[in-house]
Amino acid sequence: MAAAAPRTGAEIRAAFLDFYEQRGHKPMASASLVPEDPTVLLTIAGMLPFKPVFLGQQQRPAPRATSSQKCIRTNDIENVGRTARHHTFFEMLGNFSFGDYFKEQAIQWAWELSTGVFGLSPKNLVVSVFRDDDEAEAIWRDGVGVNPKRIIRMDEADNFWASGPTGPCGPCSEIYYDFKPELGDDGIDLEDDSRFIEFYNLVFMQYNRDAEGTLTPLANRNIDTGMGLERMAQILQAVPNNYETDLIYPLIETAASLAGVEYKALDEKAKTSLKVIGDHSRAITQLICDGVTASNLGRGYILRRLLRRVVRHGRLLGIDKPFLIAMGEASITLMQSAYPQLLERREVILAELAREEARFLETLERGEKLLADVLAAKPKQISGEQAFELYDTYGFPLELTEEIAEEHGLTVDLEGFEAAMEAQRQRAKAAAVSIDLTLQEAIDQVAGGLEATAFRGYELLEHSSSVQALVVNGEPAERAVAGDSVQVVLDTTPFYGEGGGQVGDRGVLSGDGPDGNGLIVAIDAVSRNRSVFVHSGRIERGTLSVGDVVHGQVDRACRRRAQANHTATHLLQAALKQVVDPGIGQAGSLVDFDRLRFDFHCPRAVTPAELEQIESLINGWISEAHSLEVQEMAIEKAKAAGAVAMFGEKYADVVRVVDVPGVSMELCGGTHVTNTAEIGLFKIVSESGVAAGIRRIEAVAGPAVLAYLNERDGVVKQLGERFKAQPGEIVERVVQLADELKASQKALTAAREELALAKSAALVAQAVAVGEHQLLVARLDGVEGGGLQSAAQGLVDQLGDGAAVVIGGLPDSADLGKVILVAAFGKAVIAKGQQAGKFIGGIAKACGGGGGGRPNLAQAGGRDGAALDGALEQARTELTAALG
Repeated sequence: MAAAAPRTGAEIRAAFLDFYEQRGHKPMASASLVPEDPTVLLTIAGMLPFKPVFLGQQQRPAPRATSSQKCIRTNDIENVGRTARHHTFFEMLGNFSFGDYFKEQAIQWAWELSTGVFGLSPKNLVVSVFRDDDEAEAIWRDGVGVNPKRIIRMDEADNFWASGPTGPCGPCSEIYYDFKPELGDDGIDLEDDSRFIEFYNLVFMQYNRDAEGTLTPLANRNIDTGMGLERMAQILQAVPNNYETDLIYPLIETAASLAGVEYKALDEKAKTSLKVIGDHSRAITQLICDGVTASNLGRGYILRRLLRRVVRHGRLLGIDKPFLIAMGEASITLMQSAYPQLLERREVILAELAREEARFLETLERGEKLLADVLAAKPKQISGEQAFELYDTYGFPLELTEEIAEEHGLTVDLEGFEAAMEAQRQRAKAAAVSIDLTLQEAIDQVAGGLEATAFRGYELLEHSSSVQALVVNGEPAERAVAGDSVQVVLDTTPFYGEGGGQVGDRGVLSGDGPDGNGLIVAIDAVSRNRSVFVHSGRIERGTLSVGDVVHGQVDRACRRRAQANHTATHLLQAALKQVVDPGIGQAGSLVDFDRLRFDFHCPRAVTPAELEQIESLINGWISEAHSLEVQEMAIEKAKAAGAVAMFGEKYADVVRVVDVPGVSMELCGGTHVTNTAEIGLFKIVSESGVAAGIRRIEAVAGPAVLAYLNERDGVVKQLGERFKAQPGEIVERVVQLADELKASQKALTAAREELALAKSAALVAQAVAVGEHQLLVARLDGVEGGGLQSAAQGLVDQLGDGAAVVIGGLPDSADLGKVILVAAFGKAVIAKGQQAGKFIGGIAKACGGGGGGRPNLAQAGGRDGAALDGALEQARTELTAALG
């Protein structure tokens, strides 16, 4: 008998990947939603991680590959929830050929997968081909056997893919599902969304297009495909839209429960709000997991916009309290099996949701009140000035103003909004020189009109300079005195300004003041405002005025530490490329006086053995005493020589190249040792994940290693004294104690379960007959979940197959935030159609929770202990009705 077709989202994903893996495709993990491609903000397509391979910029990972890639698109966000299949977050299943197989195999496999694995009837399938692609049509017609009337030729706008105006391109062929095959094969219109849904797109990358538009056949032809997981789930689960599949509907149910409504009973407007919440909840959870934080720029703005739309639609449904954490938890639960990093990043995700929701609720309250006053006047249109006031004064997003206006049948004067925005820009520009200190910091304003600072710190650690500008206690000034906090701009400086991950130098400015009192300015940090170096510090003695000549002296010890850490960072990247993966690229760094941090793109954790090898390799390079070579050269020459550049970073035409011959060559403006031997030692402190696909190594180098080792030595000595053990015996002693603790905990758990059984024995008398069944609903506090399960099962054993037992309690009577509910059903109750898992999950919602389990025994939890008695009464009522 043939195996049943996959139905759940997880089954569809697994079946697709397994199908292509069996046909020689290398399974590739989903890349981050934050792409390496600097031309796009987010991963918008399944092929995006492979774009450098298709363009010939990277070696192929394998001749054939397959993946389930998470994607984000917000270009048509207004359609989310309103159509059957528009989403912000979606998963694209893909199979790829990099110069291996081509059209015939791609088409044959797509058909075999669709009709064989997924069980779709050929009568329900229609294919499209590019208008000039006779080859593809012939394969579909003669090779596969598709009815010629069900092969539709389409124009370039629909069926021709290109990476840009020039470069690799080629025709497409798509497979559509026909929901109404009874309408026949004549006059098929694939634009009819009510009848057809495209679910599989095959791109045949076979040409290169030059600047004149001429198409030349590629030497290596490629295949790029995409199957929408959500769309296939809609088809196989036979639901009217993507939102009602198991990939999203559980989130809709969560939101409906929070709003106290039933999805099926709502009108279309309210259903749309629930769909938006369900869709966006997946998107924001995945974005935060991949390291995006809410802001007003770039991908951070996209996250903020999605977050605020969720809150807004929640309020439309009557949810008047914070609920993003609940949606985040539900999203993590729903997707964690496919994306386990969600569970690893759970606390970060929930914290960001809570923080951003609190911030927006304040904004929303102010803005909605003002907008309500505007709408009360029944205008014909929201004016640009009104929309701009909401945006500028109250931080109310323009998109929300447009949405709310549309709900009232109104539009927003966008041209007027832009005019008001431009008028504000002009006012800011006119006031920048004199009074505008509210739009930017004083030092930014002062630095904006100065020449670039000449940096002398590569060759000198002391240098005399002239004071160009002063900011005293946050205000532009001509003179500063002892005790003032100052920001000083010099014409030249030996101090390195923070940049490239390296912290700014520390040191002292000194001179002879006009009153004869020697000037001392302790410099805490040096930063850069574009090319102007800003020295921040405090005047310890004397006075300082614009125009004074001062002597700058860099703290040599701090500089040496920073140099050691910076050069060690270069060695670390070289070692990672050699030990882990040559394709590793930098994602960020920090070079401080006492430590270094290096973030890099890597899909997995670096193993302890690899870390040990990396550490040994770096210390070997240090002991070999490599002399560094630093020179400036044209960027093209530097790249040709093999210099490593940070991905996505913009560089000038002439760059500074730091070369450790035979080891590392990087573009870098930081300060470095002259010889690796100056570093002394290198020690890795930790390795961890900071986002999906991004790892972090923290380490120390130079003098900081001694401080690190002394600290660890102190800890070892304390542990040795505490455990009365030698250093080599500490681990064994700790393991022994841990085993003893584990045994004690196991014994304690067993004792608690025995106590629960003893307590539950007295509950038997409370069972009541309901028809042929025995119903027992009771409260039992002070018992953990395992104990309640044992008690409930024991009661069913005593009462027989017709017993239905529900027990709820607070493990700690002082903690009303933790509720445990357990249901145990006998065989006769299950035969009546009742399942413990489904039943107890519904009851737990009354306590602000959820859960489930097997038909005969299940556990759920909640967060509202005050609602427990009501939940138990609900359980008694529902079971009495069901069993009576």
